[in-house]
Amino acid sequence: MPLIELAKIGKIYPVGNQQVTALADLNLRFEQGEFTVLAGPSGSGKTTVLNLIGGLDQPTSGSVVIAGRSTGKSSPAELAEFRLNHIGFVFQSYNLIPVLSAAENVEFPLMLQRLPKTERRRRISTLFQQLSIAGLENRKPNDLSGGQQQRVAVARAIATRPTVVLADEPTANLDSQTAADLLTLMRQLNATENTTFIFSSHDPQVINCARRVITLKDGRLQSDMQQTP
Repeated sequence: MPLIELAKIGKIYPVGNQQVTALADLNLRFEQGEFTVLAGPSGSGKTTVLNLIGGLDQPTSGSVVIAGRSTGKSSPAELAEFRLNHIGFVFQSYNLIPVLSAAENVEFPLMLQRLPKTERRRRISTLFQQLSIAGLENRKPNDLSGGQQQRVAVARAIATRPTVVLADEPTANLDSQTAADLLTLMRQLNATENTTFIFSSHDPQVINCARRVITLKDGRLQSDMQQTP
């Protein structure tokens, strides 16, 4: 059984008096431990796929099954608990809580997991060092640059030790060296924790780093290729 299976997925969004097809008859499978990028032009359906896998949205048709669990048959409370313990998100818009400090943003999901304070602080300290944002723990998101906010968002996503990390354009606001360091960290987590990473990206650096490249166009699968990074 694959870790994630999208079967005959269709997704239609109402836009005014029209309907826009985001995905059409899409079939995808992901195994545990993959390091995969969804590529394709804007509007090809990459972010929609991530939202469906993460249970943030539901398909118009077809099914999404993760670790044997159908997202369409789960209650909102069950999906929220599943996301907390198994899914890490890196959103393109960061989605940091503005009234919390950088460290508190990362600590928040760990508190929901009821981790002891000492373990929470240990993970935060380690991640801030690894992501080169040590010293920024007490700053609010509005006092951070876009690249710094992105790294805090990455720290929050991986702090919970999720089964799957879904990252929407994770290097979009990073310089090339910081992006390379981030990808190295993610590859290490992929290797040591068997964490599954699924990215959407236009960035050649991300695409070249992936072991599998899925290309979408107009909501349909255009190609699905394995590669040696």
